[in-house]
Amino acid sequence: MKSIVTPRSEKTRQFIIETAAPIFNKKGYAGTSMSDLTAATGLTKGSIYGNFKDKNDVAVHAFQHNIDLIFDFFSKELKAADSTLDKLLAYPRGFLKIYPMIISYGGCPILNTGVEADDTHAVLRKMATGVLARWKQSIVSLIEKGQSEGMFRSDVKVRDTAEILISLIEGGSVLAKVTGETSYMLNAIDTAEAMIQEICSHHENIPDGI
Repeated sequence: MKSIVTPRSEKTRQFIIETAAPIFNKKGYAGTSMSDLTAATGLTKGSIYGNFKDKNDVAVHAFQHNIDLIFDFFSKELKAADSTLDKLLAYPRGFLKIYPMIISYGGCPILNTGVEADDTHAVLRKMATGVLARWKQSIVSLIEKGQSEGMFRSDVKVRDTAEILISLIEGGSVLAKVTGETSYMLNAIDTAEAMIQEICSHHENIPDGI
């Protein structure tokens, strides 16, 4: 059986995306120049444009790459979790695990891109809001599943809870990055975990660190 060889052009394209991804995340779309990309990749402007239509095209693929890294990580965390409760707890606990990488990467790409692109880049804004909607729906589905199993209280406001959990995680992340004080992140994660435990039908019997 013949091995599948990735075409050189595809390797170059992927190299550009992976190299550009942290640059766009740190500097933003407006703050990243073609000079930044040529300096980081060692490629000429013509070579980059030979693989992408323009800087906008590179930015869109770079953002998607950043999001794929995060979702791949959480997919593994959720897959490794046994119960519905464990899977829901995997979001705050997983974010705490991945947080050092996110900081070295320049912060959470969802928040970074969403804030910058709000009034300046319609495509990136749509992508960022789509990612948040996907994350929210994942939490909603887990809570609803837990309710059907009798694990979570039936009176829980599912969508409100999902939005609060995301706000805690993202808010703690950005404040910790801006201030340099990790306590913002740690307190947000602790609060998110406590909130998840409190929606359980018998949360008083759930030990810490479940």
